[in-house]
Amino acid sequence: MASRKRKADDENEEMSVSPLSSPATSSRQLARPSKKVRGVRDMSGRPLSLPRLLETLDNAQLRTVLQTICERHPDIGQEVVTSAPRPSVASALQVLGEYQEKLRAAVPFGQSSSDYIYFRVKQPLVALVDAISDFTPQFLPPVEQQAGVSLQYLDAVTKLIHDLPDWETRPHRHHKDNAYDEISCAWAVVITEAAKRGGGIILLRGGWDQRLAKHNQQSGGKLEQAMNVMSSEVGWIGNSNSSAPPTSKLSDPNSILNQLMNNTYGAPVRVGPWQR
Repeated sequence: MASRKRKADDENEEMSVSPLSSPATSSRQLARPSKKVRGVRDMSGRPLSLPRLLETLDNAQLRTVLQTICERHPDIGQEVVTSAPRPSVASALQVLGEYQEKLRAAVPFGQSSSDYIYFRVKQPLVALVDAISDFTPQFLPPVEQQAGVSLQYLDAVTKLIHDLPDWETRPHRHHKDNAYDEISCAWAVVITEAAKRGGGIILLRGGWDQRLAKHNQQSGGKLEQAMNVMSSEVGWIGNSNSSAPPTSKLSDPNSILNQLMNNTYGAPVRVGPWQR
């Protein structure tokens, strides 16, 4: 019994010793990272780094900065021109649409004289016409090789020109008249190039003769140059049935246009009287 009592007393003493009261535990200190306190002398104003600065600029500010740099350093400007991707029809029309919105916003409310309205909208009007004049050569051959892309651009831009204001005073109308002259010439260039490929079949399939005729009617006959080129290069525009090719081309059985219309393009060629 005495030995059992001593064993129980020993176990009670071991359990009464708490880890918190252990000398080893109380002497340990938790390691904390040292905090570097910056003094007042270490703090000073400094410009933003280039990446952070660029994050604060919007598109208009970025274009202004880039244009300024290119003007100061022409070699950089040339590198930008050669490295930048070519604009698509959608991106060009988006820019032209922004110019058009500025023109519409400049129109004064209420009844005003034609001269007053003209001088109010002259600046955005000239800006839009100049932008059309600058963008158009980008979508003409030989820069643009696909006639479909060129025609798509010309169709959309001609609609923009239709929407330009019509003025009673002749001197005020020269902006729109000049835009019609340039776009008519652009149509003629594209039609001439498209007529060299497959007998102008892209013009036929896309109904571009009808679209051009509609544009010419809406412009009051100011696209006559393009109409003449369409008639001379392709030939079917003057027919009552615009999808019918000219008789002169149909009379030539070896013409590509005749073969395409008769589904004989690529058919076996007869080389002797024995073939049936």
